[in-house]
Amino acid sequence: MSLTAEKALPYPEVIPYDKQSIPVPGTKRPGQTAHYQNGIWGLTDLNTPNVLRTLDEIFESGLKAGKDREFLGHRPIISTSPLQFANKFLWQTYGQVDIRRRHVGSALVSMFQRGELGGGEYDTVGIWSANRPEWQVVDIALQSYDKVSVSLYDTLGKDSVGKYRINHAHLTVIFSTVDHIPTLLKLAPHVPMLKLIVCLDELSAEARTILKEWSATQNVQLQELQEIEAYGKEHPIEPIQATPQSIASICYTSGTTSNPKGVLLKHMNLALATQSNLYGLQLPDDGTLLSYLPLAHIYERICELCIIAVGGRIGYFTGDPLRLLEDAQLLRPNFFPSVPRVLNRVYQAAMLGGNVPGLKGALFRKAIQVKLDKLHATGNATHVFWDKLVFRKIQAVLGGQIMLISSGSAPISAEVMDFLKIAFSCEVTEGYGMTENCATCAKCWPDDPTSSGTVGPPQPINEVKLIDVPVMGYTSEDKPNPRGELCVRGANCFTVYYKDEKNTRETVDDDGWMHTGDVAEIDQCGRVKIIDRVKNIMKLSQGEYVALEKIENSYASAPLVAQLYVHGDSLQSYLLAVVVPDPVQLASIASKVLGQAVAADDMTALARATKDMRVNTHILQTLTKEAKRNGLKGFEMIKRIHLTLDQFTVENGTMTPTMKIRRKDAYNMYKTELDNLYALGEPTSKL
Repeated sequence: MSLTAEKALPYPEVIPYDKQSIPVPGTKRPGQTAHYQNGIWGLTDLNTPNVLRTLDEIFESGLKAGKDREFLGHRPIISTSPLQFANKFLWQTYGQVDIRRRHVGSALVSMFQRGELGGGEYDTVGIWSANRPEWQVVDIALQSYDKVSVSLYDTLGKDSVGKYRINHAHLTVIFSTVDHIPTLLKLAPHVPMLKLIVCLDELSAEARTILKEWSATQNVQLQELQEIEAYGKEHPIEPIQATPQSIASICYTSGTTSNPKGVLLKHMNLALATQSNLYGLQLPDDGTLLSYLPLAHIYERICELCIIAVGGRIGYFTGDPLRLLEDAQLLRPNFFPSVPRVLNRVYQAAMLGGNVPGLKGALFRKAIQVKLDKLHATGNATHVFWDKLVFRKIQAVLGGQIMLISSGSAPISAEVMDFLKIAFSCEVTEGYGMTENCATCAKCWPDDPTSSGTVGPPQPINEVKLIDVPVMGYTSEDKPNPRGELCVRGANCFTVYYKDEKNTRETVDDDGWMHTGDVAEIDQCGRVKIIDRVKNIMKLSQGEYVALEKIENSYASAPLVAQLYVHGDSLQSYLLAVVVPDPVQLASIASKVLGQAVAADDMTALARATKDMRVNTHILQTLTKEAKRNGLKGFEMIKRIHLTLDQFTVENGTMTPTMKIRRKDAYNMYKTELDNLYALGEPTSKL
């Protein structure tokens, strides 16, 4: 039996699409649904036979497939001026990575034992790098030598990376690419525990001299990765076997309104999440993944752990999004983990290229309709004739060997999902998860004719339930389907935010249920569908969280704003707003922009001005200046606005008695206008 077949348990010959999750008898309680478990595999845990229990077991599993198997690949740089990459991937084998992880791990253990590093609650080690083979080599070393990895991802700005995460996790050593080293050295006075920076890049003699001299002035040691490996080779230590309860990683959330939360993940959390995602995985024995989503995010880490567990290959992109398709065509991957932001562009480009006048456009539309009809009737996404005639070119964009495309991190529309299925003639699945449950909670099954728009049933490692959210009108007794806040429990779920008892108590209850903050319904097939958020924090299509009330407060300080409602859609990458301008300010702006006097009490003229695009543009530019002044990030800024003189009031149901906007009602009031603004497409110019 191949390793893939051994670890990736197949779906049964007859898949019970009508019972994808099953309520556990006797678990229904007032104010909540029963507990739902996977309809095929039930509930997996640490005691399930042959499951992966620790991360070092995952690497050993891949290594078992053969030391000479290709493992980590990249395109070497063959010219820096102009920048040019080789037209093939250079591979390290499982055996070579085994040696390197032993060298890195041995060196780190020695330094921690001697007291050169450490001093915190855990032996934490930071990694600050884009995706590359060295990222995985270092992480596997940490998994194998009882060290706790901390990934640094620069979404919150360098100040946050330094002054909060490094201090909070007590990082005494950070493996970093050369481009981040100056930032770390500038931060050194604010992070006195940082003792060692390990450069993942090979430095020129001049750069080495300059950086080592600079680091010495900051009382920080600088070494190159090859120096660490050389030391570990001379002082070998056998790998330290992990236990399921060993701490593996502190993975930080994005921290929208406050400091990011450090999710404390154990080996069993990550290993059993990986095991859960292996169920039903359909890839060849040498299955290849294209790695471009940030490894600092839990979604990509779990996908790569799945590939490692079955002895597959991981090819890392060049780091340039403009070369991503070139990388794909050279690598010819089987597995393409992705996000809606990228998949939406694939969809838009395909539709633009195919939906043209004449015979070509007619054939394209016919092919789509025929395949959609077949997909919705049978779940089968292939067609012998139309795949060869129309869709072969689309499939070639990603190398022509794609067998699995996964979409995660944000919602994606059912229309796009269906198109991707018929265009690539492969399994295209949407999943749902969070850092707190290792990106594992629910996932769609293959060949399900009606799964698009849902995130599928609970994973085998999870059970889920819904609890009532009466303030929002969602209850477990709703018809035709129960609705409520989605709660999840399982061996993949975290139990503690590091050094954060308050947020831990608010998220994990006494029975071990993790409250996601997302409102869901469970449909009649047992699938989960995310429909709302409990709190006014939402995620844009590129994966960035935004706090809508915080943004509203930032704009409200502008004198021209009487009222403002910020609206976001998780299928879109930018925000809109309904703005009720102050009449005096609007009159002044209108007079200036239109070149004619407009009085503040002339409601007819003011109403006319709100519909003039010149006035609209001027007000949006003014609001953007206010946003920048208040320090909003680019993705937090409003990109289009609808102007109106009709105020939000208690009487029309859009405000509470405490004068807070009722978001759902405000959206319903302006649904047409807001939907029309999104229909214009993503703004092309930056304000």
